[in-house]
Amino acid sequence: MNWEKIEIVNDQGECVNAQAPVIISASRSTDIPAFYADWFVDRWKIGYVKWKNPFNSEYLYVSFQNARAVVFWSKNPKPLLKHIGFLNEYVKNYYFQFTLNDYEKEGYEGNLPPLESRLKTFKALSSMIGKDKVIWRFDPMLLTQDIDVNELLERVKRIGDQLKDYTEKLVFSYADIHIYRKVESNLQKEQIDYKEFKEDDMICFARGLQELNKNWGLELATCAEKIPLEQFGIQHNKCVDDDQLIKLFQNDRKLMDFLGVEVIQPDLFSEDLEFNKTRKLKDKGQRELCGCIFSKDIGQYNTCPHECVYCYANTSKEKAIENYKNFIKKPNTDMII
Repeated sequence: MNWEKIEIVNDQGECVNAQAPVIISASRSTDIPAFYADWFVDRWKIGYVKWKNPFNSEYLYVSFQNARAVVFWSKNPKPLLKHIGFLNEYVKNYYFQFTLNDYEKEGYEGNLPPLESRLKTFKALSSMIGKDKVIWRFDPMLLTQDIDVNELLERVKRIGDQLKDYTEKLVFSYADIHIYRKVESNLQKEQIDYKEFKEDDMICFARGLQELNKNWGLELATCAEKIPLEQFGIQHNKCVDDDQLIKLFQNDRKLMDFLGVEVIQPDLFSEDLEFNKTRKLKDKGQRELCGCIFSKDIGQYNTCPHECVYCYANTSKEKAIENYKNFIKKPNTDMII
């Protein structure tokens, strides 16, 4: 997607060119709500961020001038809760992808608060902004010598029983370790005896999840998975999702115009509206099986100190911690690193 280019004045007083995206992702690359919440709010007030391309190391500016929606990704958005009033007034259109896993016993997410604390944060966030704006992710589903499909289902059940009234959707993915060199390297470094999901494992898990969902009534979806699981009531997900944006923010005409939405009223006497999408916005920069539409991510790799052993965004825990500590020394910067 070639976003509109505009001219802005940066913190140094220089006139520079900037992208002006309509949808912001914050972020697939790091946990902005957990570690950079104050920074995000300050930068939104200023109107732009600076971003480093991880592939060619080039810098570019990202303006919020045209932004109509933000998708937050987090495992611990508690630091952002104090800013909900600001988000409601100035960001307006946003929702959360809240990853809430249970690998507490194994310590696979070493720098996260206790599970009970994260459950409270999930419920608090949902109560503040609405359960339709907080999507529960259990991501990834990880098999090891000690965690089989039945154990995973039991852990999902313990969380789902508590969250069923605080969300409308559960998204999950099966750990595809062999296709991510960084993930494989990190797991091997931690000496974790992981197992790849086989199709029988996937189907067994899906069948068990379908049974659990009889008590929850959630929408179920997989993230970037090829295997069809519709027979178990499980769809393919779009995490940056035009359908979700239409459902939540259909009154934002500028956002609907970007999404190519035509509003159809079946007849003069009907209050139910239908929506026809005229634009194909799949983000071709993501994995082939990813269903997300275009957005501009403003995070940076190697900056999330959650210490998750399966992380794809960090080369190593040590590098991420070092970068985060360096950021703390200069929190007023226009970029995370």
